[in-house]
Amino acid sequence: MVGIFSLVTGRPGPSGFGSASTAEHVTEGIDASNLTAIITGGASGIGLETARVLALRKAHVIIGARNMESAKEAKQLILKENESARVDIMKLDLCSVNSVKSFVDNFIALDLPLNILINNAGVMFCPYKKTEDGIEMQFATNHLGHFLLTNLLLDKMKQTAKATGIEGRIINLSSIAHVYTYEEGIRFDNINDEDGYSDKKAYGQSKLANILHANELSRRLKEEGVNITANSVHPGLIMTPLMRHSSFLMNFLKMFTFFMWKNVPQGAATTCYVALHPNLKGVAGKYFLDCNEFQPSALASNQLLGRKLWDFSNKLINSHSKP
Repeated sequence: MVGIFSLVTGRPGPSGFGSASTAEHVTEGIDASNLTAIITGGASGIGLETARVLALRKAHVIIGARNMESAKEAKQLILKENESARVDIMKLDLCSVNSVKSFVDNFIALDLPLNILINNAGVMFCPYKKTEDGIEMQFATNHLGHFLLTNLLLDKMKQTAKATGIEGRIINLSSIAHVYTYEEGIRFDNINDEDGYSDKKAYGQSKLANILHANELSRRLKEEGVNITANSVHPGLIMTPLMRHSSFLMNFLKMFTFFMWKNVPQGAATTCYVALHPNLKGVAGKYFLDCNEFQPSALASNQLLGRKLWDFSNKLINSHSKP
């Protein structure tokens, strides 16, 4: 079990890595030249570092981004360091059902394989707001958009895994904040209501949903006998653009918890570890922190809640989809 002592000291856990490990460190010596990966939110923060390191390990990286100017800059940054990097950028706004569908259509049209899907993008502590589809912003962006994206790309991942014999991997970026959510975990009956909305609990709710989604997806893939794993990760505390709605609060907290914060290369380590490391072959339905398995909350481990969320998410998408 990864404890506070390991977090503070950076002492490696059973995997041989810990909170001080970087994305480059945990993927050292790995050849990913036969892999294609999609990374959402790969234009900044730990998403950009994840994209950079996967490209460094020779994977073909597709960055899905809402801001295409930032995505272009990210691509140039990666190519400046690594001229042989294979990086493409594509428009993706996860808070829009139509945008997610367009992204998938455009990706499928490229006729590329798909081995790895990293659901990295997110928003944090937003003031109450609904998307163009009428869904609360944090739940829509952090969970529902990725839920739809994953479902629409699953056939491509299954085809790739079957044709190549290479295990596919799906990684959901969650957060330790999944423990701080509404009392019932997910507000199924009033998911879009402003009444009772808490920006912190809404974020925790969406991060809980990320774990539940990965666990239920893993169960379904195992049941189907598909060579694809699904896991969730907590990257750690990192000051990134994700915290733009709470920068003052985060800077204040950092003054008292400085020993628990990571830099961006450390923050991307767990994602890269779960995406590429050979030791995780066949490992599915787990939650990782500091490159080691960690026990999430009781709500996150609740299979019935995961199945309920799956059905709820499908119904929500169908009811808000535009023709």
